[in-house]
Amino acid sequence: MRADVSSGGGLGGGGDGSVGGAAGGGGTGGGAAGDGRRRLRLRREAWGFAVGSVFFLVGALPWYAAWAGPVGAAATFVVGSVFFTLAAFVQLSLSGRRIPVRGTNRADAWDWWAAAVQFVGTLLFNVSTAAALAAALADPERLGAGWRPDAWGSAAFLISSAFAMVATSDRGTLWDVHARSWHGTWLTMLGSIAFAVSAVGAYVVPQTDSLVSAFWANLGTLVGAVCFLLAALLSRRAIDAPATRAG
Repeated sequence: MRADVSSGGGLGGGGDGSVGGAAGGGGTGGGAAGDGRRRLRLRREAWGFAVGSVFFLVGALPWYAAWAGPVGAAATFVVGSVFFTLAAFVQLSLSGRRIPVRGTNRADAWDWWAAAVQFVGTLLFNVSTAAALAAALADPERLGAGWRPDAWGSAAFLISSAFAMVATSDRGTLWDVHARSWHGTWLTMLGSIAFAVSAVGAYVVPQTDSLVSAFWANLGTLVGAVCFLLAALLSRRAIDAPATRAG
């Protein structure tokens, strides 16, 4: 999620449409009241990822970057990263916020680790986007600020997506069978790959002081943001579906 060249990030895989996800059902009560609270938190999680995706999508558009300038574009990515972190925190709180104990079933354990690693990735993107904004304020022509935390954040999202796929492969034993779905998990994996490509393209070659590929840096961010936005919207629709049928 680079502000200067628009790099990476990701969403987990929960709420049936698979944005976020939750292992172990932590933080929710039983019965209709508990289900209502869980659904409300899943809605907040989905909206957080959706809004963050929109900010990254807009920030990756070349004509927006030209209009907003280096500082405006960098600020756009900072705001988007904050929404991702808030959503990832909701996801982790739903998963229980604690490392799975001995005896936790395989799907719930992998689901928790997907949430935890993704949350760390969002924090790294907070650092990278803030560093890029600070650099843009100091020198609008500077490239490469915040690249290392951006690269580590991209790696974290790839690992999180891989963990989510393991959890999804055994979704029938999850604390909530709707916590993950294959279409959402694959969307987030594809988005994470796209953001990783963006991070590679955003690397500044020391010998030339230029990007490896500005084209792939921006295209990767754009494709990744679209994947995550679709996953978030699918998740929001799926979260509301049970309540609609019940009403």
